[in-house]
Amino acid sequence: MARRCELTGKGVLTGNNVSHAHNKTRRRFLPNVQEMALQSETLGRSIRLKVCVSALRTVEKKGGLDAFLSDAKDSQLSLKARRLKRAVVKAATEAAA
Repeated sequence: MARRCELTGKGVLTGNNVSHAHNKTRRRFLPNVQEMALQSETLGRSIRLKVCVSALRTVEKKGGLDAFLSDAKDSQLSLKARRLKRAVVKAATEAAA
């Protein structure tokens, strides 16, 4: 799962370099993926994920990793993030009960 964000699914895109003479050569647009440790308040520990910087901004806007995961669709999350989402939801329901 190299060069793919585990929270948004953002990956490598392809396109063309276009010269002044309009010659086209193939190129790759790489996402800005960083390995980060994100804190989960519900689980009380930090989790290391490969996350693109645009997803980090969204996590901060939503109010943290737990809030982001509860709103995220399972189809765009990686397997590790889906398991984390299940653990967060389970811990939140146990804490509420």
